[in-house]
Amino acid sequence: MGVLETEAEKSRAGIATYVRELADQLDAGGDVTLELGGKQVALNPTEPVTFEMEGESDWTEGDEEAKQSIEFEMVW
Repeated sequence: MGVLETEAEKSRAGIATYVRELADQLDAGGDVTLELGGKQVALNPTEPVTFEMEGESDWTEGDEEAKQSIEFEMVW
């Protein structure tokens, strides 16, 4: 499959909906379908899944607020 990556600005509610739908697919078992940059990709996570979460806060000189991020990764 190679590497697929996408980035887009979405509302908090839009992101919550996307993550909720992903969670429902994981909970149901079987394939998980992701939409990435207008393309759909089906993946089949097998047990066990390693889950990694990273949070980061980065101040850049001249910024009034820190740039913050959360990254989730699942590996099987």
